Amino acid sequence: MLVLTRKTGESIQIGGDIELTVISVKGDQVKLGINAPKNVDIHRKEVYLSIQEENTEASKGIDNLFNILPKND
Repeated sequence: MLVLTRKTGESIQIGGDIELTVISVKGDQVKLGINAPKNVDIHRKEVYLSIQEENTEASKGIDNLFNILPKND
């Protein structure tokens, strides 16, 4: 894990198209601004994990997806 120190108003650049900016720091909370292309999904980690869990649950019970698809003969 890369650990960086930034002050309010300072940024971190990820690749050529993602920028994280420290907006404010109050106590143990940090407010971040994220500038990224619209095609990049951005979620809080707990939301991301919940989405992954829901996707896993939704796919249970389907042993072979190709068996339920219509056949094109």
